[in-house]
Amino acid sequence: MIEFVFRTDDVARVRFAFSPLWELVHGLRVLADPSRRALHLPWVHAVRPRLRGLDVGLLRGAVPATGYIPDFLTPPPETPLPDFGAELEIVRATPPEVVAEEMRWTERGNVAGPARLAMAAEPERSLEILCGQLERFWAAAVEPYWEGIRDLLEGDVLRRARALSTSGAEGVFADLHRAVRWEGGTLYVDRWWDHRGELAGRGLLLVPSVFVWPQVSVMVPPYQPMLSYPPYGVATLWESSPAAPPDALAALIGRRRAQLLLALGTPASTTELARRLDVTPGAISQHLGVLRASGLVTGHRLGRRVLYGRTRSGDALAGPGEPAESAGPAGPAGSAQGG
Repeated sequence: MIEFVFRTDDVARVRFAFSPLWELVHGLRVLADPSRRALHLPWVHAVRPRLRGLDVGLLRGAVPATGYIPDFLTPPPETPLPDFGAELEIVRATPPEVVAEEMRWTERGNVAGPARLAMAAEPERSLEILCGQLERFWAAAVEPYWEGIRDLLEGDVLRRARALSTSGAEGVFADLHRAVRWEGGTLYVDRWWDHRGELAGRGLLLVPSVFVWPQVSVMVPPYQPMLSYPPYGVATLWESSPAAPPDALAALIGRRRAQLLLALGTPASTTELARRLDVTPGAISQHLGVLRASGLVTGHRLGRRVLYGRTRSGDALAGPGEPAESAGPAGPAGSAQGG
């Protein structure tokens, strides 16, 4: 069991970010064993032809389907909206002794396999090759889908930041994942390995990740304490077409606007909405303008981008019960320190 003990100032230092590099590394894990992460099968089928002839053998050896991922491959993001190139430079700057130590580390006292030991024996060379393979895998398998992934992650950050501001830590962690429990100022994460410690003013970094689904992933000191979890709405990411809106809703506001309102259960950009609904960005903008003027949709600026999401009135009109963005995390806790 992991136990993060919060002081009052640690609650104020809970912050959010996401990481292109985390998506890449956990995407490798999905490809290594798709049966464990069947939700992502549409992505698996789409990217496998792109990977033919691509040399990522060393990278696959470093990132197993289950178990420990060397932590230097998944550094905690340093900014809320990180860039893949900047994150790759952090990996490149890993000291050779850290590469060697983490390649040799195993769970439960096991002995590292030959591939890991070979990488540990030549850490500088191994790091150089791994960084090149990370760059090639990103371009082939993750970057083409990054816009939709980023929309989903940004939407989850917005949702949980609002929960933190209105309900504090309990509002953030209450429905984060079944493996996560907040009780009496301590955050419990169900894992096979043990760690208990005060955050001691460092706070906790929360990182939504599409490809970590259905698990959670934890980092502990000496790294920045961090919890990675599946974002809400992850099940909608690979949908080829949106669900048909109810006839009554379509009659009230129009079929296209009804589709758009349902799609905004998870916040998204104009470009992503245009892709999902197969209409032009200009048409999406026009419909969003009407929905915003009606108080059903609102926009949130993140850097140069704007994400649109439903208001409470929009949620109420879209249908009874939980908003669509709540369809998401499920499944058991993960079983690896770094992944």
